[in-house]
Amino acid sequence: MDDPLVVVALLLVAACATVAVAVREPERQALVLAVLGTTLAVLFTVLQAPDVGLSQLAVGSALTPLLLLLSVRKVRRRGRKKDKAR
Repeated sequence: MDDPLVVVALLLVAACATVAVAVREPERQALVLAVLGTTLAVLFTVLQAPDVGLSQLAVGSALTPLLLLLSVRKVRRRGRKKDKAR
């Protein structure tokens, strides 16, 4: 195992996680969450856990951000409909 590669992957994960917490807009949070999931998948692969990395890639990088974006879209649509009804 290459220790410098693990350190770089850990630093990327820490940076992405910090950005995910700092961002306020839900759309950008979902995008940063997708990037965080990808960096976690890389970290798992570097740590010789490719099965966990593939699962993280599918769920953490694709499915979860997609569901978040769809939820935000639906909530905003309902808010617009209520504003028009008033």
